[in-house]
This record gives sequence, C-alpha cells and structure tokens, in this order.
Amino acid sequence: MTGLVSTYIEHFTYLGLLLVLVLCGMGLPVPEDLALLTGGFLVHRGITQYPTTLAVSFIGVVAGDNSLFFIGRRFGTRILHYLGFVRPRVLPRIERLKGFMERHGHMAIFYARFLAGIRAPVYLLAGSTGVTPKRFVMYDALGALFSVPIAVSIGYFFGDQIELAISYLGGFDRLVLLAISVCIIFYASQFLLRTDSRQADSV
Repeated sequence: MTGLVSTYIEHFTYLGLLLVLVLCGMGLPVPEDLALLTGGFLVHRGITQYPTTLAVSFIGVVAGDNSLFFIGRRFGTRILHYLGFVRPRVLPRIERLKGFMERHGHMAIFYARFLAGIRAPVYLLAGSTGVTPKRFVMYDALGALFSVPIAVSIGYFFGDQIELAISYLGGFDRLVLLAISVCIIFYASQFLLRTDSRQADSV
C-alpha cells in the first residue's frame, strides 16, 4: 500500500497528494497518516518542496475533514442511526450527544485530529449534532496546524525507513491519548475540589 500511494503521489506530485488527502477524508480506504508520511518521504527524495508540501497537506486534510462534517450535517441524525450511535428506541441519547458536543465538542474535534481511529466518527457526530461550521473549521484547522507538520516531518526525517516512521506515528497517537487522559484527570480533580468547597461553604 505504501508503494502504491507513493507512486501515485510521485506521479501527480502536489495535486496527487491533495486528491489523496481529500479522498481519505471522504472514505478512501487509505490511512490519511500514510499519505502525509508519503508526502514527507517525497520531500526527502527531493521530488517536492517542504513548505509547499506542508501547505498542500494542510489544505487537503482540512478539506477532507470538512467533507465528513458536511456529510453529517446533511444527513443529520439519520447517519447516527445508520452507524449505530443511536438506536431507534433510545432517542434521548441524541439529546445527550448534542449536549456533549455543545459543552466539549471543540476539544473532541481538536483531539480527534491526532487519533486516526476516531476522526471519522467525531467529525460525522459534530455535523449531525449541530456544531456550527465556523466552530468546526476553527478547531479542526488548529489541530491540523500541529498534526500535519508532525506527520510530514516524520516522513521527511526518516526518509526511506517509512515503516519505522509509521511505527513512530503510532507512538505519537498513544502520546496524545496519554495527554487526553491527563487533561480528564486534571479537570475531574478541579470539579471535585470545587464541589467540596461549595459543600464546605454551605455547612
């Protein structure tokens, strides 16, 4: 798969990279991270330029993400039923999902950019539960500003050792999960401290 993607992108250079990334966002069965690593690999070989590759990758990633978001927005909660997020007899779950996205959707959108396994569900969910396009684009682009340079740079610096680069990217995913866990623990502890403080004041 790596060779196929690399050959295609190498043949069409920037246009090929852009198309692959947009199609990845629309459901092409090729990992987006693989396309980004390949973009960095082609920079390593001198076929493309680093700044231009970063710019094209950023545009392709954000465009692909927005494709998923607007699919969710277009089909609404029907797509949640289809994907199994909501069962017909458990309609109140939709309201809970909407409430969650209203309160924490910005963080979910941002962190999903770093986690390949949950990107598509989160972006579809954001569109289906009423997150505004402006809010989605802002936090998705913010996440892409971090994730795209990291993935492209790994492909560039590791060069021909692309498989090793892929394993490093997997380690990066785990690092982000750890960071999310730390944030959850921090906010939970702050919530508990505020709750205890209110209870003490009421006594």
